[in-house]
Amino acid sequence: MSNHPFGEIDELMMRIALERAKAAAEHGDVPIGAVLARDGEEISSAGNERELRPDPTAHAELLALREAASILRGWRLPGTVLYVTLEPCAMCAGAIALARVPRLVIAATDPKTGAAGSVLDLFSSPVVNHRPSVESGLLAEESAALLESFFADRR
Repeated sequence: MSNHPFGEIDELMMRIALERAKAAAEHGDVPIGAVLARDGEEISSAGNERELRPDPTAHAELLALREAASILRGWRLPGTVLYVTLEPCAMCAGAIALARVPRLVIAATDPKTGAAGSVLDLFSSPVVNHRPSVESGLLAEESAALLESFFADRR
């Protein structure tokens, strides 16, 4: 993972992801949001819905990837960027690789379950045949504050 200068489109997309995260918290889900974009345009977006559905796989990233695959009529998502408010878990990182997403932009890293470089780096594993570029730190403070507030309210 690396920190890169981000453009206006990157910030706009991450702000949309943060809005999806806030919406997830409103129905009791951990506030994580994701946006999949191509050419600076949002294709799909979602917040966590594990509690809402109830579905253990209803992570924001998976929901956004599924919707985009349906819209684009294919499981490969070339030329896209996935913006996520928290570093993906192993399940989501695997799905990102399988969907051939070329660029992943992360707000906050996850020192507990992050699988894009924090705890584990799934993308560096030889069993993974697609390695997106991974950039982190965009609006990290906002994302971390949202998560901290959510969990503080539950303690």
